[in-house]
Amino acid sequence: MAESEMGGERTEEPSLRRLQEARERGQIPRSRELTNFATMIGGSAALAAVGGTVAAHLAQMMRRSLSIDAQSLRSTDSMSASLGDACLSAVTAILPVFGALIVMVLLASVALGGWNFTTQALTPDFSRLNPLSGLKRLFGLHGVSELAKALLKCLVVGAVCAWIVSWIFGDVLALGRMAPRAAVSRGAGLLSWAFVWLCASLALVAVVDVPLQLFQFKRALRMTRQELRDESKELDGRPETKQRIRQMQQTLARRRMMHKVPTADVVIVNPTHFAVALKYDPKKMRAPVVLAKGVDLVAQNIRRIAEEHRVPVFEAPRLARALYRSTDLNKEIPNGLYVAVAQVLSYIFRVRTLNPTIAARVARPNPKVGDEYLDS
Repeated sequence: MAESEMGGERTEEPSLRRLQEARERGQIPRSRELTNFATMIGGSAALAAVGGTVAAHLAQMMRRSLSIDAQSLRSTDSMSASLGDACLSAVTAILPVFGALIVMVLLASVALGGWNFTTQALTPDFSRLNPLSGLKRLFGLHGVSELAKALLKCLVVGAVCAWIVSWIFGDVLALGRMAPRAAVSRGAGLLSWAFVWLCASLALVAVVDVPLQLFQFKRALRMTRQELRDESKELDGRPETKQRIRQMQQTLARRRMMHKVPTADVVIVNPTHFAVALKYDPKKMRAPVVLAKGVDLVAQNIRRIAEEHRVPVFEAPRLARALYRSTDLNKEIPNGLYVAVAQVLSYIFRVRTLNPTIAARVARPNPKVGDEYLDS
């Protein structure tokens, strides 16, 4: 119970960060059986496809090597030249098979684990020289699984070999009654297809090994609950740091908000505790938008900036409180406040075009606010 509370048991699946760190260290799931199967089946398939051509090419190369030109005997470099030609011909003949092998090895690597290159995997790990660790790997789950795979491979490959021998036994005996050239070609074909079926038997071992390798890889990277909590704290940051970041974000947002106050059409106040700056452009906006808002000291700063930049300040206590509580920054005011705000903006736009003497005689509106926006 205590161990469970402390999170000592590795029962949790590895996190994305844990998997990424393992990949950076070169720890990725690999299946040797899948690579072996892909290599063998690719090579045997290529040999079956071009086996006749390769056999004919090699037979022609042998005939050229056994034929002696009298003129070439007079040259001391004839043997080295003939050897070079024979090697080049042999490489050219088997090049398709080697090309298929390389392609299949690359595809098998991509299929499980993908491409991965890291220099950390080249760092010597002297812990592997520990005999106790070697015995643990030998008699642990990994050793048992390797033994089971070896037994399964012997059983499957042995059964397929017995079936292949019984299948081609009659054809092999018939090669003795055929012409040499035809016998070589037929023998190459039989050998190629026998090799294909033999390698295909490794597919069963690969099908068993791939899920097993994935399971062992995830099992080795499992985490305890405490490790998950520590990683989450590390990613999220300390509470003090998060609080500091939030304060900085709020400060930056407040500064951006204050920069918009000089562009407002009106600042509605209450008269010192609340302040809301509104902007309305009939060509671009469906309704007035709140550029800035605040209470107490922030409200005083908004009012001060508005007065410095000659932005009209309109005292409407209830409307100021309603706008502050109902509308977020850079959002349009709600429908229920359209009439009240329209009265204020109409008054502001009207007195803006008049001289101060006449503007002072214009009656100030008294906007009404619905009960749903009143203080609770």
